[in-house]
Amino acid sequence: MEKSTVIGLVLALISIGVGMVLKGASILTLFNPAALLIIFGGTAATLFIGFQMKELKKIPKLLKILFKAQALVEKKDLIIRFMEWVSITRREGLLALETQVDQIEDNFLRNGMRMIIDGNDSEFVRDVLLEEIASTEERHRNGALIFAQAGTYAPTLGVLGAVVGLIAALSNLNEVEKLGHLISAAFVATLFGIFCGYVIYHPMANKLKQISKKEVEIKLIMVEGLLSIQSGISTIAMRQKLSVYIPTSERHLLDVEGSGGAE
Repeated sequence: MEKSTVIGLVLALISIGVGMVLKGASILTLFNPAALLIIFGGTAATLFIGFQMKELKKIPKLLKILFKAQALVEKKDLIIRFMEWVSITRREGLLALETQVDQIEDNFLRNGMRMIIDGNDSEFVRDVLLEEIASTEERHRNGALIFAQAGTYAPTLGVLGAVVGLIAALSNLNEVEKLGHLISAAFVATLFGIFCGYVIYHPMANKLKQISKKEVEIKLIMVEGLLSIQSGISTIAMRQKLSVYIPTSERHLLDVEGSGGAE
């Protein structure tokens, strides 16, 4: 489970709840069916209007990504693995990596390895892999856009809910004892809209973008590593080329853990 998402949501709910209590507002005022319908129903409506059904069907999968920790390979471990592969290639030739292909769990890396072993031109391999990365980025961008747009619409719908509530309040001016309650209820929709937009939807969109960025960085390392193996560079050259993808403070670990394959 991605603990940061859960912690963030719990902390947000506690902050709003405790804040309301400290301000003297009743938590029960939040249980406003009209406000809930305007915000959540309205946001859902805008998404249905703004996106195709095939995109909206991905929402459960996107939520799973947000709440489940992603099992991405560590950059350091991936670079060390490439250093080992290039060492094998220089000793035994590129075809010696055929025994390694079936052990690769990542589909992107496995397909790339097969392409270079099959003797495809380096430009062809680069084009195919980069095109796949671009396609992945586009899918991820569309997924994050759903939450970003929801975060844009929700606060505006909150204002709409407040207007509807004020209309109801002003139509009951003759009932002074109810007026205060009606006015406070009018702004519940605004609270829900701002909370959902800026505390839930926009941060979720941002997290999806960050996850996508990390995945793309891993794939770019794979592309450079595969093409470097194909070009026949040395283990030391491979280390120098790929170490730019990790922090300076971690680069010494490549010398320690990858020293077995150094040439």
